[in-house]
Parts: sequence; structure tokens; C-alpha cells
Amino acid sequence: MAIIGLDHVQLAIPQGGEPQARAFYSGLLGMAEVPKPANLSASGCWFTSGAVQVHIGVDPDFRPAKKAHPALLVDDLAGLRARLTAAGCVTRDDKPVAGYLRFFTEDPFGNRIELMQWAEA
Repeated sequence: MAIIGLDHVQLAIPQGGEPQARAFYSGLLGMAEVPKPANLSASGCWFTSGAVQVHIGVDPDFRPAKKAHPALLVDDLAGLRARLTAAGCVTRDDKPVAGYLRFFTEDPFGNRIELMQWAEA
């Protein structure tokens, strides 16, 4: 038995937050929204980009994830940072990690999101 991959990351949002989730994950991060299976809850929304999936679920006792976070690998970190900054999102640098350029931001609900790009050798 071996773990062979990561299927998706689930993040929580408060009730009624789907429009803001769509604006952030699709509008700013450029992920495509995909339909949820009919047998799952009507609330929340799912996004994909390449092999990466982010599932957004409504939690009635929502509290933002301030430490736990997905780290999304991107191909134009500087361009994405400029887009997020122009939209009023805060971006924060952190300690360097060998082989990567990176920063942190938050989704509209306060969930921590790390954005990374491979550093050129």
C-alpha cells in the first residue's frame, strides 16, 4: 500500500460565501469552477486547474484556517501577486524555502493560502 497522490484540498467557508469564493478562486487565481456531483450538498463549490483541485465547503461553525493551508504552485508568481494586490488582497513574504519563490495571502474568509513558484537555477 502506498499513497500515490493528492486528490484535492478542502477549505471551509461560512454560509452564503460561494460568490466571494468564486471571485477569489476563479476570478483572481484563475481556477475553473467544476460542477459538484449531484449527490453531494448543494452548498459550496469546486475549482480545478491542471491536476489541482480545491473543494470549498460550507461549515456552519466556520473558523478560518490560520496555520493549515494549501500551497499552490504557479507559473507566474510576480504576476499573480500584482493581481492580488490590485484587488486589495494582502500578500506576505515568509522565510525562504530553497528552490522556491513564495508568499502567503488569504482568501476572502481568512483561510491562509501559500502561493509558490519554482526558482530558476
